Amino acid sequence: MQVIRKAFLLCFILIFIVNILVPKEALCITIQEEEEMSREVMKVIIKHYEVINDPLIVNYINQMGQKMVSALPPQPFDYHFYVIKNDEYNAFATPAGHVFVNSGLLEAMENEEELAGILGHEIAHVVCRHISQQIERSKKIGIATLAGVAAGILLGIGGSAAAAQAVTMGSAAAGQSVQLSYSREDEFQADQIGLISLTKAGYSGEGLLTMLKKLWSRRWFGPDQIPTYLTTHPATEERMANIDTWLEQNKKIQAHIDAYNFSRVHARIVAVYGDKSVALRKFEAEVKNHPEDSLAQYGYGLILARTGDRKDAINHLKKALVKNAFDPYMLKDLGQIYFLDGRYQDALNTLESAASISSNDPEVFFYLGRAQMELGRLQEAAVTFEELIEKNHDYPQAFYSLGETYGKMERLDEAHYWLGVYYKKKDDVKNAAFHLKRALELTGDPDKREKIKKMLKEIHGKKRPS
Repeated sequence: MQVIRKAFLLCFILIFIVNILVPKEALCITIQEEEEMSREVMKVIIKHYEVINDPLIVNYINQMGQKMVSALPPQPFDYHFYVIKNDEYNAFATPAGHVFVNSGLLEAMENEEELAGILGHEIAHVVCRHISQQIERSKKIGIATLAGVAAGILLGIGGSAAAAQAVTMGSAAAGQSVQLSYSREDEFQADQIGLISLTKAGYSGEGLLTMLKKLWSRRWFGPDQIPTYLTTHPATEERMANIDTWLEQNKKIQAHIDAYNFSRVHARIVAVYGDKSVALRKFEAEVKNHPEDSLAQYGYGLILARTGDRKDAINHLKKALVKNAFDPYMLKDLGQIYFLDGRYQDALNTLESAASISSNDPEVFFYLGRAQMELGRLQEAAVTFEELIEKNHDYPQAFYSLGETYGKMERLDEAHYWLGVYYKKKDDVKNAAFHLKRALELTGDPDKREKIKKMLKEIHGKKRPS
């Protein structure tokens, strides 16, 4: 029922989008319209699905994606890449270059070639504007039906095929059900473009074929376990045969891909975002059978921390760091576990090491600031949080911790100001107004007073009934 409710919500939103963006006289999707539609679709995805914001995973998936995009001619869109916390085997692209991979599908991958194959294929759908073409081809049917088909396409690609069909039927578009998935021609075209971009980016292209074989092998598991990817990306035997033929005809020297980065991300996906009991059994077995494998030790440490066994988690992360002493993500994870275990000095030492190696992981500086605060080094903590906020405006926990730090320093004007900013970012109007009004009463800084007045005006605007 929850999926159906999401389906109808998305249908309603897309009715609104189509009416605004697509003139009834000429239902052609321009680049600008595609970008505007994509922004609205992103709001729905972010609201109803958990997009993983883990720096290690986010940085890796975007580096991979941009590597693929760099092999293409100049594009009209800026591409962005995401991982959704969802066990279904699925990946999809929205209009205008937003590409998603489900964590379940990423778990099923064995190497970077397979991830590159899926990303290359999804990017090719965006390059060819296949989703936009499906919407444009529907211009002869009514607006409500068109919105239903669009909702069906997006839900089919991003989630439940049953819900997609329900939306389509509800919009009297039963005859349009063929448009709920990419056509055979779309898939062949995306395969061709994807394979060419893969080889230009330094991959063999084998990963696309191996992933399709994995997905295709699950078609016997029953209707509830058929990968969502197959419902929207037909992986026919003919299509796989064509890819195999292309690979034979375009043999290239194998690229030397560093397996470490993929394996580290894969270990983290399984240990932190996968099924807890499955992950625990997996890494217990790997550590027993391959104790010298640093990434097995890393994954085991992460899942142990997740189960609350911090002492053993610390021991296994230390073993992982024996071979990877300068890995900033491993150091960050160890420092975070030290902090959560109340070992603040150990956390401080470890996080300072991580910060000296990498400056693009906000969690390093967040926990570093918290460790400094717990050790009474309040001025250092304030500087750390302020630098974190300057680099990462969308890291709300830093605003709260900075306010808390200034409160401990008895600088109440700053404390109320930063707590007010935090609650404003969280859309907690009541608490934001309270703290900002107190900051306005206490501060003597004229520039800050103007900032506070502006924020209070924005908050009061939100309070007015629409």
